[in-house]
Parts: sequence; C-alpha cells; structure tokens
Amino acid sequence: MIDYEGAVWRPPSEAGSLIVQATIGCAHNQCTFCTMYKDKKFRIRSLEEIKQDIAYAGKNYGRQIRKLFLADGDALSMPAQDLLAVIAYAKEQMPWLISISSYGTALDVIHKGENQLKELKEAGLSMVYMGAESGDETILKEVRKGITKQQLIEAGKLLKQSGILNSLTLISGLGGRKLLKEHAINSAHVISEIKPEYLGFLTLMIEKEAVLYEKIKEGEMELLQPEDVMEEMRLFLEHVDSEGTVFRSNHASNYVMLKGTLNKDRDRMLAQVKKAHEDCLFRREKHRRL
Repeated sequence: MIDYEGAVWRPPSEAGSLIVQATIGCAHNQCTFCTMYKDKKFRIRSLEEIKQDIAYAGKNYGRQIRKLFLADGDALSMPAQDLLAVIAYAKEQMPWLISISSYGTALDVIHKGENQLKELKEAGLSMVYMGAESGDETILKEVRKGITKQQLIEAGKLLKQSGILNSLTLISGLGGRKLLKEHAINSAHVISEIKPEYLGFLTLMIEKEAVLYEKIKEGEMELLQPEDVMEEMRLFLEHVDSEGTVFRSNHASNYVMLKGTLNKDRDRMLAQVKKAHEDCLFRREKHRRL
C-alpha cells in the first residue's frame, strides 16, 4: 500500500489525483497563518520510497489514475535530477498520465532556474502551485513568508518562461483591516506582472495553533468582516491587469463564490461583489472551512 506520513494536503483541483509524498512536511514551515505541517520534520524521501508508492499505484489502480500530484509542501525543493527521475519513473509506470504537478515555493522556483525548469517541463511537470499569499512587502514580512514581492514576480516569470503552468494563490484578509488597501492593490500589481495561468483566492481562517492567532487574540491584528473582504476584492479586481488568467474565489473559506477569466469577466465579478456587499449575501461562518 502507499505509505503516507501524517496529514496530506493538496490543491482543490487535485481532488481526483494520485498523491505521492516526494517530500515530508515543508522546508520553510515558518508562516504565521499556517499549521499544515507543524507536526512534521521536513525531509526529502528517498527515490526508492517514492518509486515504491508509484509502482504500487500503477499496479493496483492502473488507468483509473490520470493525474499525479507530488506532495508535501514543496516537492519542487528536491534536487532536479531526483525530481526528473521521479517524473520519468511515473511516466514509465503510468504512460497514460495527463498531468504531473506539485507545490513549489518562489525560492524553489528561483533556485531551479530557467534551464532546470525547462528540463522539468520537457520531462512532464505540468504545473506548479505557488502560494504567494500577498503582494505586499510589509505583509509578507509580518507573516514570515520568507520571500519578497520581487522574488514572487521573478519566480512567476521563470515559470512562464519555462512553459510550466502556474497556479498561484492569494489570501483575502491576510493584512487585516490595517493593511486592507495595501494587500489588495499590491497583490494586484504582482499578478499583473506575472500573469499566471491560474489564480485562486482563499479567505483567511486561523486555527488556534497558528502563531497569528495570538496576534489576533491580543488585538494586534483585526480580522476582516465579510463586507471588508468585499471591499478588498473590489480593489483587487479594479487594479489587476492579467489578461487570460483563470480566476477562482470559490474555496470553502470564501464568503462569496467568484469565478471567471481575467480581464474579460472583471465587470461581471465586480457587479457580483457589489451585490453581495449591498445585500449581505455571504456564506455563513459555520459553513466556512479551511
């Protein structure tokens, strides 16, 4: 059977994928809003371990498997040669795969560089899911993201140049009420510079175990109310210029479900935001989920 260590996380769009842990945990693991990998010590699994899982899945599930997602938090941190070996083995065992993807931090992308990224693309790496969370320098520092705004832009452009699809994530409310405007506008600037193929918006939800929870509890940060989230989204949509980006804000954490393609669906989504704000058409708190 496939050997999973601890809780396994994947993007919503990978719900039907085979998930194989290439790494355990998250190499950075310092973000103040995140508790996903706090119970794990980061390590890169051996090629033998990874191949055993892939071989088992190929033998037992066959053509039921169409997509492969390499977990945990930043499988792209693996040495390029090892990652290439994993991809090659997966395609050997399951030549019918239509996509192979992974999480990857901006620093993972930058460290790989354009040439290695192109090698990975040619080998079969289809998409990298990159958590930007915010485009504001102050917020990135405060949540200990470990990257700068410029590094986010550099990483996004490297993925674009390599041909690897980029699914980028932002988090509404991450700057609290104090930095609402900065978060919205500076995030819009980053997206406009990168023009990722996909953009997903989550809305901030904090577990008690998160470092950020104490800051909120002590009054150092004020969480946004649904109306504030709508104002933040309005500002973002009004300032972003990312023609062709598939936009989704329909995660279980979101107050209002938005979906469309930038820039052509911007006016429709702005109208939806305005109506939700005016009529208080928000998902109830008890129905929101991480």
